[in-house]
Amino acid sequence: MFYQLYELNHAAMAPFRAAADIMRFAYANPMNPFSNTPFGRTIAASLEMFERTTRRYGKPEFGLKQTTIGDKTVSVREEVVWSRPFCNLLHFARSVPAARGNDPRILIVAPMSGHYATLLRGTVEALLPSADIYITDWIDARMVPMTEGTFDFDDYVDYVIEMLHFLGHDTHVIAVCQPSVPVLAAAAVMEEAKDPLSPASMTLMGGPIDTRINPTAVNKLAQERSLQWFSDNVIMNVPWPQPGFMRPVYPGFLQLSGFMSMNLDRHLVAHKEFFMHLVKNDGEPERHRDFYDEYLAVMDLTAEFYLQTVEEVFIKHSLPKGELMHRGKRVDPAAIRNVALLTVEGENDDISGVGQTMAAQTICVNIPEDMRMHYLQPDVGHYGVFNGSRFRREIAPRIIDFVRQHSRSAVKPPIPRVIKGGRTG
Repeated sequence: MFYQLYELNHAAMAPFRAAADIMRFAYANPMNPFSNTPFGRTIAASLEMFERTTRRYGKPEFGLKQTTIGDKTVSVREEVVWSRPFCNLLHFARSVPAARGNDPRILIVAPMSGHYATLLRGTVEALLPSADIYITDWIDARMVPMTEGTFDFDDYVDYVIEMLHFLGHDTHVIAVCQPSVPVLAAAAVMEEAKDPLSPASMTLMGGPIDTRINPTAVNKLAQERSLQWFSDNVIMNVPWPQPGFMRPVYPGFLQLSGFMSMNLDRHLVAHKEFFMHLVKNDGEPERHRDFYDEYLAVMDLTAEFYLQTVEEVFIKHSLPKGELMHRGKRVDPAAIRNVALLTVEGENDDISGVGQTMAAQTICVNIPEDMRMHYLQPDVGHYGVFNGSRFRREIAPRIIDFVRQHSRSAVKPPIPRVIKGGRTG
């Protein structure tokens, strides 16, 4: 009944949130003589803190309306081009000049691990000037009716394969964090079937390919608990009146609690500083609002997908052991021969430890040496692997170069294997 109690508490707080919002506007109104006093700003700040800490954050928007190609600014139109019950495929259609030619087509597989695909807004924004970008927009499981059936690890792999078929020849795929395992599995399944639409390249970023290497706190937690423990303690049924009523899920609010607890002191300091900036009225709070509007927006995962991922990836280590199954057949990474492989890690990653993603280079034994590269980005954590200034400046250009080098319609000159922080070998 925990999920039901959570929903009841949220509903019960609604009138108080509304009242706090009204009072905040009243105290912040320039017509109010108290609005420019420390007392008035303190009251307004307290009310905003109350409203923000008790609300449910909805799905954010990408909001990418334009990009710069060369020295020209072009418009970008977001459109759904493929749809299934648990995922939409979004295309960021650019108004590119006809004379430009074809940029590489990239499918970004966003993580299904709690946050919405908009967490990769910075990833999309950095790659848009150089590529035709598609991204998986996973749907909150609480919004999917039970009549649509279940969604498990096999379905995830099937969705990736279907999207690659939809996009066609010479598509490149990027997996950020969690989807590194199902994307690699999809590539192996397609290669073993001699599928001509297998991806031209796959880039795996901060992914848990082999969590036995440099295990993090997240990995250790999975090892210390049985699968039954996860099933008993974190799986709950979606309450009424949500569309997914009675669907067993791993709720987003529980995931958010886990995210927050990993760096609780940092979040508390951030909220304290936010409050002080509101009182000082110095214009700094907007960055805090933008970050936490994204960070606190979470979605539910289907129970079957979550439990399978915990079991296969974090407990049994099935992929690196050669024991991962898809539709009753063993997934063989050695079958991958024609898909170029780029692995990217962050030096300070506390979610996927250094070496966990690079393990893909070891298990994909039949990819030729000139079709593989590994890059370790210094001085970034997990988030910095796919977002932020270092991603834009140092990682994104390497991804674009790698993709272009391994396009199946392009001549492929030799490419150096970047190992760490710009060093080559």
